[in-house]
Amino acid sequence: MIYYHFAELIHRQAEKYGNRTALKHRDNATGKWLKISWREFSDKVMLTAKAMAEFGIKVQENIGVYSQNMPQCLYTDFGAYGNRVVSIPMYATNSPGQIEYIINDAKIRTLFVGEQLQYNNAFKVQKDSKYLERLVVFDPAVKMNPEDKTSIYFDDFLRLGDNAHAESTVKIRMTEAVPEDLATIIYTSGTTGESKGVMLPHSCYLEAMRIHDVRLPLVTDKDLSMSFLPMTHIFEKAWCYYCLHKGVTIAINQDPKMIQKTLPEVHPTLMCNVPRFWEKVYAGVHEKINSASPAMKKIFLDAIETGRKYNLEYKNKGIPAPCGLKLKFQFYNKTVFTLLKRVLGIERGRFFPVAGAPLSDTVNEFLQSVNIPIAYGYGLSETTATVCFYPEIGFQFGSIGEVMPGVQVKIDPGNNEILVKGKTVMSGYYNKPEETKRAFTEDGFFRTGDAGRLEGNTLFFTERIKDLYKTSNGKYIAPQAIEMVMSGDNYIEQIAVIGDQRKFVSALIVPAYPLLEKYAGEKGISFESREELVKNKDIIRFIEARVEEHQKNLASYEKIKRFTLLPEPFMMGCELTDTLKLRRPVVLQKYATEIEAMYEFVGYQLFLIFAVNLKKKRTYDHIRPTT
Repeated sequence: MIYYHFAELIHRQAEKYGNRTALKHRDNATGKWLKISWREFSDKVMLTAKAMAEFGIKVQENIGVYSQNMPQCLYTDFGAYGNRVVSIPMYATNSPGQIEYIINDAKIRTLFVGEQLQYNNAFKVQKDSKYLERLVVFDPAVKMNPEDKTSIYFDDFLRLGDNAHAESTVKIRMTEAVPEDLATIIYTSGTTGESKGVMLPHSCYLEAMRIHDVRLPLVTDKDLSMSFLPMTHIFEKAWCYYCLHKGVTIAINQDPKMIQKTLPEVHPTLMCNVPRFWEKVYAGVHEKINSASPAMKKIFLDAIETGRKYNLEYKNKGIPAPCGLKLKFQFYNKTVFTLLKRVLGIERGRFFPVAGAPLSDTVNEFLQSVNIPIAYGYGLSETTATVCFYPEIGFQFGSIGEVMPGVQVKIDPGNNEILVKGKTVMSGYYNKPEETKRAFTEDGFFRTGDAGRLEGNTLFFTERIKDLYKTSNGKYIAPQAIEMVMSGDNYIEQIAVIGDQRKFVSALIVPAYPLLEKYAGEKGISFESREELVKNKDIIRFIEARVEEHQKNLASYEKIKRFTLLPEPFMMGCELTDTLKLRRPVVLQKYATEIEAMYEFVGYQLFLIFAVNLKKKRTYDHIRPTT
């Protein structure tokens, strides 16, 4: 297998595949899916590269891409690579403050923006920026500010490079491109502090291509991948690049809210995603099962149990299944499971990588049982995504998969931190030499910040070390683990576990309101607003019972003792990162009043018990507040 530098990859693929479809995307005006051939893709990348050269963008200069998923994002990325330019992606949902931080840190002069929101935010930043000089706007429907004298539409930008001098410059730069060139800087989500720029040279991506070829021989140029996660996310970016390397057609979903519509239209064979997507699938299916007639419910549950036995007790262990079980599974696979997957639009699915957050065993087992071929894994921006993922057979529940070839993993005996070394590990944090130094051990292993254990070549994730809570009793709590236990409940949409330096564990819970409102209607519970609904005693008792059911197997000190139902969800850009991870410091600050009330309430209860019993002139040596 030849591994082309990204400066020439698209052009090489165009020579091989010509008019075959490379990209698909929905036209916003007509709603129709438009096809872009490999030859057209190559032409657009070359035009972009020439325009960048004519624009005066220098070798290894940083440019920014601030957009939702669009074909232009890929044109810009690979046009940059042809110029030996560094592409820095930004989430389409980033606030002006967030993009200003990146622009200032990376000294970005040229920023490519997507639609009206991104343009408006970028223009605000540009007016006061000492670095940002110009914007290139992807969407021709964007209305530019009358005061804007420097911005240019992408189509007009492309015309700038239509000259021999620009072409000559690009060709020279392409021949001089080397694996050591910096390709991208991926800024971390900043869940626990200031965002850091992860520097990934081309060598990281080239090695990622190589090791994925070893583990993924099933991916071919006959596949069709749905690009759903933001291309800013290293998981989606690295996956898209791998698909382009393999000649896979990529269908670009521009609006995440449209995924339920686009999947049945596209019928992808591949799609990487985060656990939250599959948690919603799990919750939706179980809602349908619970509302079905007794006879249909019995069939669904029998189908799931049959799938579980066949796939997990036999197939995953490499053991031939009994003839009766095999026939029964084949029947359900052709009927119940195919119908389910057809509704979702994934009936052609062959491989669905899942990573980015913990996946509960409950949801995982369900997906395996209904024959949805997910492969759970683990990686970070700093490791060019994948460190490990499930093998096709022989995966272990509770694990995060087998370590990739060429990647070294060991566990720090001091704190059980997962340490990673290999050619996919970043060169360092941009402009942060001290942070870079702290991120590596003396023998060159990257400190992931995650705790785990290694059994042979199989890695197990325990908790995010920085997220660990220590109660006032001295017990360590892993909030992610508790949140994952609760995530399988249909009625819990979001949850944030609280407990650091507290007497017990509490939680902020956002209910799944469509289900909860339906439940309230069935029980005759009237309400005028969500604020009123979450204060209803019957609703609180209902959620309390579900919480108790899910935490039966938790240690007593891990169990949620108090919770508060929130009327509004956690939002991206605020309590959530753009990869849907909790910003715990933000949650603690924003909901400080609600959190304190949960602990004050308990203290008040103890006070009342003490006061009442004192009045009765009893001794109270047995009454102790938990410390």
